[in-house]
Amino acid sequence: MNISTNSKIIFFYYIIILLWGSIFYFQGIKQTEANYWYQFAFGLIPLFGGIMGMVNAKKWGSLKSNVGRAIFFISAGVTAWGIGQMFWSVYYNIILKVEIPYPSLADVGYILAIPFWAIGIINLSKATGAHVSIKRIKGKVLLFVIPVVAMLISYYLLFVLARGGSIPLDGGATKLFFDFAYPFGDLIILTFALLIYGLSFNYLGGEYKYPIICIIVGFIIMYIADFSFSYVTTNMTYYNGHWVDIMFPTAMAFLTFGINNFEVRK
Repeated sequence: MNISTNSKIIFFYYIIILLWGSIFYFQGIKQTEANYWYQFAFGLIPLFGGIMGMVNAKKWGSLKSNVGRAIFFISAGVTAWGIGQMFWSVYYNIILKVEIPYPSLADVGYILAIPFWAIGIINLSKATGAHVSIKRIKGKVLLFVIPVVAMLISYYLLFVLARGGSIPLDGGATKLFFDFAYPFGDLIILTFALLIYGLSFNYLGGEYKYPIICIIVGFIIMYIADFSFSYVTTNMTYYNGHWVDIMFPTAMAFLTFGINNFEVRK
């Protein structure tokens, strides 16, 4: 697989972000201006990576083909998430000095990413033929097993462990909505992503295997990051530069790498 120039730039930038975030977490650096700028810095990965992906979708005819639509909508979701991160870091952290703006206007960008990703991953399943395989017995079994297992894990962490089996509204109904909307929205996307992996791994002779794997890994990490964020904000242990903030740019880096490495065969 030929790695695009855009992906190489994103990769080296991500390494810088990874090292920066690791210093924050292992050194226990909290509530400083640098923490806010870190939030801004890692938000540039999805912001520019998503835009690059939408440009890359043009090579596939953008909305005129299944692959083009898949790349475009997954890229649109990545961009929307990046816009949400700009609201979090620039508007709330840096300008208003609000440390943890959750829920806030930033969540508009974050939550919009989920339907975009869903549309993208459905079109990717059509492009790879996974939507046909889902109708078979193996596909139906996986379609049932994957979300059930992930849902049980999410239920235990977010309801039993984090909330002691009850649903207090101390943080407000809006926070409660987003606490469950993010991981369960990711769960739907993750289910289809894993089905694509299991049912159409050798798409086009494996030529686009690695970009698809990167997208799937990105969604897996995003799912873990979202329910982890809901968990630590519920326990009030979250701060800017928390280990969760290493997972978010990691997820975005994988998604960006995937959407920018679908190259039209010559």
